[in-house]
Parts: sequence; structure tokens; C-alpha cells
Amino acid sequence: MKLNKSSMPSANAASKPTEQSMNAGVGMVHLGFGAFHRAHQALITDTLLKEHGGDWKIVGVCNWGAAGQSIEQTGPEASFANQDNLYTVAVGQDETLSLAIIGAVEQVLFSNQVDAILGYMTLPSVKVVSLTITEKGYCHHPATGRLNLEHPQIQHDLAHLGEPHTAIGFLVAALKKRREDKIAPFTPLSCDNLPHNGVVLQNIILDFAKQLDPKLHDWIAAEVSFPSTMVDRIVPQTSTADQQRVNQALGLEDQQSLVTEPFLQWVIEDKFCNERPAWEKTSIDNVIITDDVTPFEKMKLRLLNGTHSAMAYLGYLAGYQTINQTIQDEAYERFIRYLMDIEISPSLNVEGINLGHYKDSLIARYKNSALKHRTWQIAMDGSQKIPPRFLQTIAYGLQHNIESPGLYLALAAWMKYTRGVDERGAVIDVRDPMAEQFADIWLTNESVEEVVEAFLQLSAIFPPKLAKQAAFKANLLHALELLLEKGAKQSVYDFKC
Repeated sequence: MKLNKSSMPSANAASKPTEQSMNAGVGMVHLGFGAFHRAHQALITDTLLKEHGGDWKIVGVCNWGAAGQSIEQTGPEASFANQDNLYTVAVGQDETLSLAIIGAVEQVLFSNQVDAILGYMTLPSVKVVSLTITEKGYCHHPATGRLNLEHPQIQHDLAHLGEPHTAIGFLVAALKKRREDKIAPFTPLSCDNLPHNGVVLQNIILDFAKQLDPKLHDWIAAEVSFPSTMVDRIVPQTSTADQQRVNQALGLEDQQSLVTEPFLQWVIEDKFCNERPAWEKTSIDNVIITDDVTPFEKMKLRLLNGTHSAMAYLGYLAGYQTINQTIQDEAYERFIRYLMDIEISPSLNVEGINLGHYKDSLIARYKNSALKHRTWQIAMDGSQKIPPRFLQTIAYGLQHNIESPGLYLALAAWMKYTRGVDERGAVIDVRDPMAEQFADIWLTNESVEEVVEAFLQLSAIFPPKLAKQAAFKANLLHALELLLEKGAKQSVYDFKC
């Protein structure tokens, strides 16, 4: 039987929705309805509905349907609808699975169902619109954090706000409508891996609104709050094998199940312009409401995301398909722990957090064999990830006389990866909004020095002040020459930790 309301009582799950949670009203819209949100914010909200009630059900908006195209009713939206919008989160630790059926989702929509989406976003009952749209979804310059006004989809949305293609366009269109109808604004809540993600989102929204209507810009600036957040949970792309394993354990067929790890953390700035769910009151640990998210986000972006990306590029080039495989190599484990202890930790100061324990837990999480987190998946969209994950820590090191050869090696591995050919001569499917520019750099420059210089001219990635520093350029050149000569695995093996 398929998972749905009728079959759910027979499911082998440790946790199931209650009548109270299933009958709750809609209070949130989430843009970027992917695996991470479903295993993180939606799961926490589901727990809140079961334990404390409230009208906080979620309408999820995914971008599986391209803007303007017809919707395939056999696609993911239909799959959720056929399951009464229920799905299973399987928490895996090596060979053990614990299952929870989530009932916090009211409906799943495609991004081209504009009227339905804006209809929900302008409901007075919707008081939070959250986002996990990945770094590239912000249509911004990663180096500056400001809106890219030359982005084709941004230009479309500025000209056709009634038919937005971007999350930014949807947010501004909905806020504009609420202002016109004298409805209190919702709180836009970024849950993406961006430093100061609330500030970044605020600047992008205001940049967009200023181009559209100065009065709307002023209203948003005065009335809308943009809390920053830090989110943490490893949620790999679900494989067919994962789905089959969950179905067998569940005793039902769930086409939308996913596998994640036991660890979960959500740190939220207490800065809302409307009501919010009391997420911190659930039985789930590590949901923290705070006045300052910055120390937590730096810790996570630099220690977890930074080392994740280092393993993604150096691991993929060495032939490792998953993070678990990569960290099982003792040389890679030593290298990653060295990065954490020697190059990254000096840039962090998080009160009340035992960094040694946090780093131990990261290594243990990476080794979890239940998670098949592909290095290729983490390597995607590097142009958006490199600034907060590598460059900010390297810049701190240059300012404080901290040597960063490991981070330069990881940065050079990203550059080598963008060439589109691995160390065995096989083609790499480079998924990045700047992939064509990277390919052109490698094609049109003969020497390593010219390649490095061309990359450093990409101001959307490399802040000019950093790119012009002689030490930065020399260290990056040395690391790339080393990689091209020895290869990724040997470079890690020879690295003096």
C-alpha cells in the first residue's frame, strides 16, 4: 500500500502525525521545498504541531516545474498529493533507521503556479515565509551580498512582477500586495548557508524594491524584519536504494521518503515582524532563539561547510564518491582535522560551545555509513559557496598571520574541478551558474599563472581587496601547481599536518 492518511495507522514508524497536527491551519509558506527543509524545519514544525498545536502548517513551493511550462501531474507535486502530503524522515546511524511520518505540509506547489502561491503568501494567516533556495537562488553577487541587477530572471521579474520566476520576485510581489491590502507583512526567514543570511536577504529585497517602487522600498525597510538563522543537518540526495530501504522498514510505499542523520541544529535570531511558531518549545534539542546568530553561523559555515567542500573537491578528484568514503581514508581524516584545528578554529569565538567536542562530532557525522552524501552533490554551485566557506577564513588568516596551506589546497581543488575533467580523464558534470566562464578560463589561458589571474578577476567571487594581495595570489598559485603536478590524493597524502 502507498503511504496516505488511510494507510498511515499501519505504518511501522516511531512517530506519526496527530489529529491535532493534521487539522491545523496554514501559517507558513516555504520557498525551496527540498529534502533539507523537509528533514529540518518541516520536521521541527511537525513536532511543534503535535506537542503544542497552533495553525502553522506549511505550503511548500518547489521549482521542479520551469516557469511558464505546463505541470506534469505525474511529477513530485502529484506524488505528494497522492500521499495526502505525508512523507517519511528516516534518521539513520550506520545500519539503524528510526522513522517519523511528517504531517506538517498542507500542499506542495510548483514555482509556476503563481496565482496559488501568491494567494497563500498574501493570506493574513501566513506570518512566516521561509527559504532554502541555495546560494544561487538569491541572484546576488556572493562577494558583495548585493542583488545582481543583470541577472536575466531578476530583469524579468522587475518587468513582470505579476509572473515572478525567482524567490526574490515572489517575496516582493507578495509584500507589495499585502501593503496594498493593508495586511501586516510576513517575516521572510532565510535558512540557507549564507553568512548573515537575514541581512543578505534584506539587502537583496530592498535592492529589488528600490528599482521597482521607492515607496514600497521604504515600507519594507520600515515594516519588515529579516532574521538571520543557522541551520545544520546533513541530508543527502535520496537514492533508489535509500527509498527501498525505508519502504521495507515502513511497511508502505513512500515515494518522497528521505534519509538524514541524528544531529540537528537551528539557531534563529529573535527578530520577527509578525507572530512565529514557538519552535524552541518542542522536545527537539538544539533549537535556539538568540539575539546574535553570527558566532554560530561562522562556526558552522567554516567548520562544517568549509570542510565539507574541501572533501567534496579533493575527494571527488581523488575518485571518492561520498563523504563517508573520503573520511575513511586516514590521510583525508588527518587533513580535515588539521584544517579544523589549525586553520579554521582560530577565526571562531562561540561562547558556550565546546569547539573540540563540536569538531569530534563532525568527524563522527562524516563517518556515518547510513548517509551516502555524494561529493559531486556538495561540489555543485561552488562559485556561490567558496566566499563564505573558504575565502573569509583565508582573509582572516592573512590579517592575523595564520598560515592556511590546507585551505589554499582546497580552493585550488575547486578551481581544478571547474576545468571539467577529472584526474582520470573523465568528464565532470560541473553544475554552477558560472560554469561557462570557468571552462573559458581553462580553455583560453595556457599557463597556470594566467589561469589563477583570470579566476581572480571574477569579482563576483573574489573580493578585489583579497584578490590583489600578493600573498594570497602566490599561495593559491603554489597550491594549484602542486595539484596539477601530484593530483589530489597525493597532495593530501604529502600534506604536513
